[in-house]
Amino acid sequence: MARIRIPNTVIILLVAVQTGFLFFMYARYSNLVPHSEQKPSQVHILILSSWRSGSSFVGQLFSQHPSVFYLMEPAWHVWVTMYKNSAKVLHMAVRDLVRSVFLCDMSVFDAYIPWKRNLSDLFQWAVSRALCSVPACDSFQRTDISSETACKTLCGRYPFSKVEEACKTYSHVVIKEVRFFDLKVLYPLLTDPSLNLKIIHLVRDPRAVVKSREQSVKALARDNGIVLSTNGTKVEDSKYKVMQEICRSHVQIYETATLKPPHFLKDRYLMIRFEDLVRDPLAEISEMYQFADLSLTPTLKSWIYNITHGEGPGQKKEAFKITSRDAVSVSQAWRKVLSFEKIKKIQEVCKGAINMLGYQLVDSEKEQEDMSLDLVLPRRQFSWSSLNPK
Repeated sequence: MARIRIPNTVIILLVAVQTGFLFFMYARYSNLVPHSEQKPSQVHILILSSWRSGSSFVGQLFSQHPSVFYLMEPAWHVWVTMYKNSAKVLHMAVRDLVRSVFLCDMSVFDAYIPWKRNLSDLFQWAVSRALCSVPACDSFQRTDISSETACKTLCGRYPFSKVEEACKTYSHVVIKEVRFFDLKVLYPLLTDPSLNLKIIHLVRDPRAVVKSREQSVKALARDNGIVLSTNGTKVEDSKYKVMQEICRSHVQIYETATLKPPHFLKDRYLMIRFEDLVRDPLAEISEMYQFADLSLTPTLKSWIYNITHGEGPGQKKEAFKITSRDAVSVSQAWRKVLSFEKIKKIQEVCKGAINMLGYQLVDSEKEQEDMSLDLVLPRRQFSWSSLNPK
């Protein structure tokens, strides 16, 4: 039988064609793989809360972690620039800015701070450990617990370009925001294949929030105007109209995430109550870290203990600062400071949120002052398996 001899060059060519075809099919298959199986290398965490709910404290729990790039309320720049609009109108601009920050694209700030030159041009930049350590600033190491005062002194004049440079070197990007009032606004981010987004929803007893807001009336006046759509007019919240909107938003977010959530929200939403956090910090923080794929270090454990076991509830001048305080005392201070008449009004406008989030109403001054009466009810256990969302 005659044998057919195939030249080596033809064999090589056939192998090359076959290899190319396999690469083509692999690439094509990769593009068809569901987004949930193609997660980006970075983890993106949005701490979703409202003003005076302990969100700055929770932000620091993530900021001080050596694997986290953290920014506090970058959407502040949107609201300051476009303050004559309503919160609802600004939702889209805020969402677009948050998305760009998660992707470490800081050119988004060109529209809001076109003069930017230094790190100090960014709102609350010095509370971010990532902007106070290498590569953003050479004065501190990533494993250091940062100090806002020291950071402002030593790092403020580093170029703004360091924000983007630093962001790209971290495994986790965490943003704390108080300017979202509707979870559905975030759906485009949750379904964005370039993001690996998880949401930590931080809530606090509305009565405690009001007590804290009373320490910051002037600082919140412009934000109040945006929430109430006053066309740029600053307002105080003496009638608790802003609190009513805040409470409504927490109810909307929680109901959307737990009653009939979309499939893409599975395992990407976690609700945390400030009161639970201050009562058992390590347990709650461990839960948040596990949710975020982070590990608690010995240095962080020590810092967390110190920051939650200070003396007293803190002073008015410390309203926007993270200082060592008796955190449990802070969470219950409203019962000793607010009048019962105020408490009744707050309970009227926020009754739905108080009930849904697991707080107990008080019906008299006696109940208000009885500190043996626990007003924080056991947290409802939420399970995705029981929902089986489609």
